Amino acid sequence: MRLLLLAFGLLAATSKPHVTLEQQKSGVTSRLRGVSAVSARVAWASGAGGTVLRTIDGGSSWQVRPIPGTTGLDFRDVDAMSEHVAFALSIGPGESSRIYKTGDGGEHWALQFANTDPDVFLDAMAFWDADRGVAVSDSVRGAFVILTTINGGRAWTRVPADGLPAALPGEGAFAASGTNVAVGGRNHVWIGTGAGRVLRSADGGRSWKVAATPIHAGESSGIFSIAFRDTTHGVVVGGDYKKEAEAADNVAATSDGGVTWTLATKRVGGYRSVVAWVPGTKQSFVAAGPSGMDWSSDDGRTWTAVEGGGFDTLSFARGAGIGWGAGDRGHLARLSIQD
Repeated sequence: MRLLLLAFGLLAATSKPHVTLEQQKSGVTSRLRGVSAVSARVAWASGAGGTVLRTIDGGSSWQVRPIPGTTGLDFRDVDAMSEHVAFALSIGPGESSRIYKTGDGGEHWALQFANTDPDVFLDAMAFWDADRGVAVSDSVRGAFVILTTINGGRAWTRVPADGLPAALPGEGAFAASGTNVAVGGRNHVWIGTGAGRVLRSADGGRSWKVAATPIHAGESSGIFSIAFRDTTHGVVVGGDYKKEAEAADNVAATSDGGVTWTLATKRVGGYRSVVAWVPGTKQSFVAAGPSGMDWSSDDGRTWTAVEGGGFDTLSFARGAGIGWGAGDRGHLARLSIQD
């Protein structure tokens, strides 16, 4: 294992955070697009070829926790509650969109949501706790498809169309990192779309409003990830995944719960597929994409590049600046951040 201790200065009047990246051996070569940090010792990861992994020793070792019969699926999202309980979401049209759950550390898995609509394409999910969660699909015939559960996934219920704004033609979400949906507080939830819009609900997903953002949107660009540190302060990132080096209009922030969004005055360094708040810090977010990683200590208004490579997805454990990044060819690294 190789430790990279990286210290870098931010703008005037800010502290000098330290980022430690510990490269780890996943034991797989598939592209990992989902990661969920539970604690400083427990994390789960997921990806192509039906891949699901777990560590319970801080990443010193990772074990494959296979879901039988899923080698043809792409698990773009994993949400873990503990070392024993985790949900895994696979993407794709029709029957490829599924949600599984384990309650015994991956020894056994139960298929909780088996999609049968050929037009539904699940993108991501998020959970307030082990019982309450939300999942999102691309829109179908002009209507958003949002699912909620209040019983740990035993039943997933579609939000009625009359509680949702109309979708724009072909509006969907990018299933790039399992992070285009975020939850906060007791009942807040936000969804970023490829059209550069953010849907928000303050009542657990029963009713919704939508807001435009200044994020550039196109066939291969838009919002790829959304994160909130509380119910008012949040960040969206994106860009064009076909032009990874371009950084035009690809990060915006809100301080009113997602009603209005403002472009960052100093942008991230290119296409970014994930953004995450760093627990244990006041206003710090990290954004990453395959080509690099960036840091903001002012709620996403300005950004500074971080050396050490990029990731497809990131996740930080609650209460501490410890997390994991995951990416192509089974890439996994443990991150420790102090501001």
